[in-house]
Amino acid sequence: MKTGIRISLAQIPVVKGNVVENLSNHLTMIAQSSLYGANVVVFPELSLTGYELELAQELAFSPQSPHFSALSRASIENDIVVIAGCPLNIKSSAKPTIGAVICFPDGTIEFYSKQYLHEGEGTFCASGSEDYVFNVEGHRIGLAICADFSSTAHSLNARMLGADIYIASALISDSGFEADAKILSHIASKHRFPVLLSNHISSTGGWSACGNNTIWNASGDVVLSSASKEHCLVMCSINGHEVYAAQVQQIT
Repeated sequence: MKTGIRISLAQIPVVKGNVVENLSNHLTMIAQSSLYGANVVVFPELSLTGYELELAQELAFSPQSPHFSALSRASIENDIVVIAGCPLNIKSSAKPTIGAVICFPDGTIEFYSKQYLHEGEGTFCASGSEDYVFNVEGHRIGLAICADFSSTAHSLNARMLGADIYIASALISDSGFEADAKILSHIASKHRFPVLLSNHISSTGGWSACGNNTIWNASGDVVLSSASKEHCLVMCSINGHEVYAAQVQQIT
């Protein structure tokens, strides 16, 4: 049975290749998201390392990484689902994937690998082959990593798998935001589900990210955008057909 759900979009800075510092920032935002009653917290694409493709092989995480253990403990202690981005080592490829780790409050850890790569990403990374939808509070949430949402098949598959919320963890630049926002709005209106964007605010991988964490309702209308590169949380509450949102600054 569906109940109300609250999702936190973490707008955080990242430091190139510094997993320890980035992980520390993640743990802070996980705890703060929990204080605001979030059931899920979502970080941008490759949030644990930065979008540093030339370092992906060197920094790639194994499924048994101790960093995942730290995220899992935070998930359990704060009773919140955590979605963080990182390069992932997979058995079927010599190259890592652009992945996400999903930690659940019951101690379960799952993974998703980006299926649709931007031009140039294939030089450093392999693509995934499986869609990913998970359950929270009676809701089915489909997860996309950046270019995934540019493929009409990706959001359609999520809908066919029962998704009623679609989340994109991404790196979108100032120049690319307008076009990508139109795509995400169209996905929301076409499939009649809320769409949420968690984006970078730092310069990473040679790109100047624009922040602008945004929530679209099932009609494709913007409910709220951070409209900034500020370090903050964007909180989205979904209750039935109603979608509410608020932006909160980092607690110091």
